[in-house]
Amino acid sequence: MDTTKFYFSLAFVFSVIVTNTVSFPDGAPIDACVRTPVNQPNHSRAKPQPPESNPYQIVASDSHYGPGTQITVTIEGNENFKGFLIQARDVETNKWIGEWSEISNTNVHPECSAITHADREEKQKAVLVWHAPKDSTGGEVYFTGTVLKSYKMFWSNLVNLVAQQN
Repeated sequence: MDTTKFYFSLAFVFSVIVTNTVSFPDGAPIDACVRTPVNQPNHSRAKPQPPESNPYQIVASDSHYGPGTQITVTIEGNENFKGFLIQARDVETNKWIGEWSEISNTNVHPECSAITHADREEKQKAVLVWHAPKDSTGGEVYFTGTVLKSYKMFWSNLVNLVAQQN
């Protein structure tokens, strides 16, 4: 193998490793909210996993909100995950609504009512807090998005369940 081919091959392998290791360590970029398909990562040629194989749940403490209401949203499952992008949408209008509390190891995209991971660490659970607009008259909200097990393995278009009230 000549030197040029060797260095080209070495550069290619290095770029693949770096791409898979450091891509979006701070979570999903803002354009994930609006890029088609919405709320899906742009991870090379990786496609979402089939919904029936999804090991994760997004569970909201409620689906109804009033002015300034706080709703807890939990992501958990049978397997650890590396990342997520969750967006709040009004049930009636399907528009982005409300804002998220910026908590440890998260980044918030207020422009599109979204929250994402902010580290590369594996997670067993993520507990997030959403706030309804203070000037709203109330309504119903749902939470939708993507959970990533790894760079190439993720589930998209997930919609929350509502925790049973005791």
